[in-house]
Amino acid sequence: MTSSYVPSPSDRVREQVALYEATDGVEGGTLEGRPVVILTSIGAKTGSIRKNPVMRIKEGDIYVAVASAAGAPTHPAWYRNLLAHPRVTLQDGATVHQVRAREVHGAEKAQWWAVAERFWPHFPEYRAKAGDRDIPVMLLEPVEQSDSPTDLDESDGKR
Repeated sequence: MTSSYVPSPSDRVREQVALYEATDGVEGGTLEGRPVVILTSIGAKTGSIRKNPVMRIKEGDIYVAVASAAGAPTHPAWYRNLLAHPRVTLQDGATVHQVRAREVHGAEKAQWWAVAERFWPHFPEYRAKAGDRDIPVMLLEPVEQSDSPTDLDESDGKR
């Protein structure tokens, strides 16, 4: 079954994704002067292809996606998509990466929060604003070339 792309209902997100993809990130590649990447996932409920700009946070070959939603009381939809379908693509400029999402917890999460806050100084403010909501931190780790989609169980990212 082939899913089709369903653009975001948000004008800002829809327009930024279109501009980013049309120019390989030359235009539409920033938010408040900081670089973004385009995260392409499969909708948890709809099965449709969804695309979202997320802050470009990278350490080595691992990208970090922080589900802050600017401190909103609920998680962004893309977070639920990553839990349901952890194999996703990430466009960083003209380069498209195949990655597998994995949520981190405890000491590992604290370590990645420190990395994320170096890239986006608003995260502490978002954490305070979120109140009781524990903001998820997702690692987007490279998928080895030998991994093909048929080798992966999309529900949990394991073989």
